[in-house]
Amino acid sequence: MGTQCFEHAFEPNRRLDGAVAAEYFGILAEGVRTQGGRIFVAEAEDGSLLGWGVVHRDEDDVYVVGKERAFAFIAELFVVEEARGKGVGRAFIAAAEDWARAQGLKVMQIGVLPGNTRAKAIYERAGYVPYAIQLRKYLTTS
Repeated sequence: MGTQCFEHAFEPNRRLDGAVAAEYFGILAEGVRTQGGRIFVAEAEDGSLLGWGVVHRDEDDVYVVGKERAFAFIAELFVVEEARGKGVGRAFIAAAEDWARAQGLKVMQIGVLPGNTRAKAIYERAGYVPYAIQLRKYLTTS
């Protein structure tokens, strides 16, 4: 729910009902299980949760050259507010990249909403650059 609440501030289409977290975790866990991946969790010394990250293998479309078609995808990365700016997100990215290298993958991808400027800046500082831009338009009824 942390991700949903955070993103809802700049993307109001995010669900805030109680079932969404369990549903989404089920999808993430299934991706890790079927596509190969890892779920990373960070805890403070007192055992409190600082954040989590999910990475799994994915495959790009057939029009991508073969050597770059398989890639690692960071499907989820969330850091609780009180831990932001302390390197937890950077540690998740590094752990995901280490996992991908160990799998023999040469390409990483991560998505970010345009309104999430802080995360976008963190990803860019980590060396990520825009790859594809998906546009949206809400249609009105006539």
